[in-house]
Amino acid sequence: MTTRRSFIRQSGLTAGGLATATALGASVFPAGKDNSRKQEGISGLKISKMFVEPLSIEMEPFPIALGVMTHLDNALVTVVLENGLEGYGEAAPIITISGENQQTILGTLNSCREFIVGQDINNYRSIAYTLKSAFWAQSVARCAIEMALLDAYTKSLKIPFYRFLGGTDNRVETDYTIAIVPAEQAKKEAAELAAEGFRVIKTKVGVSLKEDVDRVLAIRDGAPDCGILIDANQGYSPKTALRFINEVVNHGIYPVMFEQPVHKNDLAGMKYVRDNTEILVGADESVFTRADAINVVRTGCADAINIKLMKSCIIEALDIAAVARSANLKLMIGCMVETNLALGCAVHFAAGVGGFEFIDLDPSFDASECPVSGGPVYKAPFWTIGPEPGLGFGTRQ
Repeated sequence: MTTRRSFIRQSGLTAGGLATATALGASVFPAGKDNSRKQEGISGLKISKMFVEPLSIEMEPFPIALGVMTHLDNALVTVVLENGLEGYGEAAPIITISGENQQTILGTLNSCREFIVGQDINNYRSIAYTLKSAFWAQSVARCAIEMALLDAYTKSLKIPFYRFLGGTDNRVETDYTIAIVPAEQAKKEAAELAAEGFRVIKTKVGVSLKEDVDRVLAIRDGAPDCGILIDANQGYSPKTALRFINEVVNHGIYPVMFEQPVHKNDLAGMKYVRDNTEILVGADESVFTRADAINVVRTGCADAINIKLMKSCIIEALDIAAVARSANLKLMIGCMVETNLALGCAVHFAAGVGGFEFIDLDPSFDASECPVSGGPVYKAPFWTIGPEPGLGFGTRQ
């Protein structure tokens, strides 16, 4: 039997995870062993290897209310099954949102390896639940593992991931995001995006009320036929948020949504904004878990929930979508700073689950910068999923 002390030595469990592991009992997840009941499914497909690699790419500065992003500092996870099939996952942290960075996710992922290797791929859901019990705060790292597991699992089933989720449509249409830039630049970018075929343009706000209003007006001037989605990334106080959105409406602009206008924990403030404007209000950073989604429903503070796999992981995101639908809230799917791997997984999720009224999955990088090849194909403003099994990615040659 694996003892509590030997388990700690083997997996390098964090202090928070140690408390959970103690409560669960050391027999819950001894390293390298599958303790789940034998299930029907793909017979005998166990995980033989797990690789973790840092992934860093320079990017054009992208200013939002939470700061300026200049680098992608992510991680790639590869799980290998006994039959040689590989599943891929990406962890994409933004420290001001999830509290994780590249160093913490690499540490978490490496701590999970001993547990992951030897598990039966059929048990992907129980694996995810066990990891959440120990590494509850490391959602980005856990998302990469879930992504790799589900990629390998659906490759084994020989079906695309979106089909596994029940989807019938293999194409989704995304908006495109304009960062916090001067009004004239925003107008130029908006005109270019409209010419490319985008029907919704998203813009960041939350730093300077006057400049924010000017940017929105400039986008309307550059792309008068496009819908505008506004994202404050928690940048406003409730009263300033209301003043901003009223100013926009007074100029004859009716945004399709006002996303996360106030601090993520200020649900009362978000409700104040929602109760005093006819514009839809969306919750983003306020929702990481299904419990958060239930709290949004209970307080009546939002009209929509933005699901991001890096916030919630894939399996819990399914629960969040169910909560939103049960309360007649609209669904949005978004992303962090991701390569086509994680973006492709979100595309599969949106196409598979269906019913997403707002899709914010515009790519920040060329497909050639993705650590793996293949996957959904992007041709503005659409993502199209091919017939390949899993997420559709393979080793880059």
